[in-house]
Amino acid sequence: MTGTSPSKLNVVHVHGLCSSWMRQDKTSHVDLFRQEQARVDYIHRQASNATSRVNPIGNFLFARVPATIDYNISRYSYIVNIGLGTPTKFFSFTFDTGSDLTWTQCVPCINCHTQKNPFYDPTQSFTFTNIPCNSNYCTQLDHFGCSSTSTCLYEEEYVDNSKSNGSLIKDALHLSNDIIYNFVFGCGNNNTGIFGHEDGLLGLGRGPISIINQTPQLYNKIFSYCLPSRPNTYGYLELGSSVLGVKYTPMLTNPVMPSFYFLNLTSISIRGVKLALPPTIFSKPGTMLDSGATFSHLPPTAYSALRSIFRKEMSNYPMAPPLFNLDTCYDFTNYQHVLVPEISLNYDGGVTTNLHHTGIIFVFNKSQACLPFIENEDDSDVVIIGSMQHLTFNVVYDVGNLQIGFGDNGCS
Repeated sequence: MTGTSPSKLNVVHVHGLCSSWMRQDKTSHVDLFRQEQARVDYIHRQASNATSRVNPIGNFLFARVPATIDYNISRYSYIVNIGLGTPTKFFSFTFDTGSDLTWTQCVPCINCHTQKNPFYDPTQSFTFTNIPCNSNYCTQLDHFGCSSTSTCLYEEEYVDNSKSNGSLIKDALHLSNDIIYNFVFGCGNNNTGIFGHEDGLLGLGRGPISIINQTPQLYNKIFSYCLPSRPNTYGYLELGSSVLGVKYTPMLTNPVMPSFYFLNLTSISIRGVKLALPPTIFSKPGTMLDSGATFSHLPPTAYSALRSIFRKEMSNYPMAPPLFNLDTCYDFTNYQHVLVPEISLNYDGGVTTNLHHTGIIFVFNKSQACLPFIENEDDSDVVIIGSMQHLTFNVVYDVGNLQIGFGDNGCS
């Protein structure tokens, strides 16, 4: 590894002005909500079914185990530019804190979706090497197998039945001014499903193959980001550095879902007043911070309390029909300015996040603007804090010290 940490990358909205596919068709609302619900359903199933996983290599191609929950491309995605290989070729990747394996579309391509940049070609890089199928990197995958030449094969299966298949390989990864040699990632030759136009995915989860655990000496198991609130603004992703002015809450681990980031949401406030809720309403099922989910998903008891007060505060505005499972929507067609009540999420350690207005009311169009929270089926389901409630914050994941930090004005 070379370079001086930290390594900082610009983050843009997938349909932002700086995005390479800004003029491509946006994911429809139907696809967005279907993918969102598939991801959340999987998380809830995974959390409630504590089954052990076995990853043998046999004479068959892939050991069949439950699908890992990874990234589902949506119109509320965020991308960074990274480099692969020697000489360096640059690519646009989405990133996800709920995903471990980094992968890109690869030559020779049996089945690939359209992307703006040429496919990565390992044969054109003199730092590329294959990985044997008996290596630890291979056997730690959820789906893996052996090629006829005993190199590692992988399969990533997504909750919407999208898949990426290919070879697990090593090559140089370029992040900003840093070069990470022998970085392990997937070379996807057969990719099917809904992937949009991204060139690949950068896995920021806690598993052994994630970039966080492949670079402990360089980045000290710490990264931070700010997700921009509008398509024409920049955010950032920074590996290897904390951020000044953030307050930390303990990072928790769910043994059934060890790659995901959990924390303790203690209460929700609206206009500075905490909702009257049972003390363990969030801690009992657990709360996950998930950049791959768009909306936040709350226990029914908490959601109904939030919705009731929010509707009272918004009673001056005409309501609009629900938008899929967003059931509190308004018609702002005849309004130049709208006042929404402040909503705050309060975490263990006295950490409070006063949500950006796009995390309080999300305007799909002027006649349908909705409260971007969704009700879980049951109070026992895992609570999920999605990306809409991360917008504009500095969010720091200090994996080494097991803490998550939040700070204001991250994208400014």
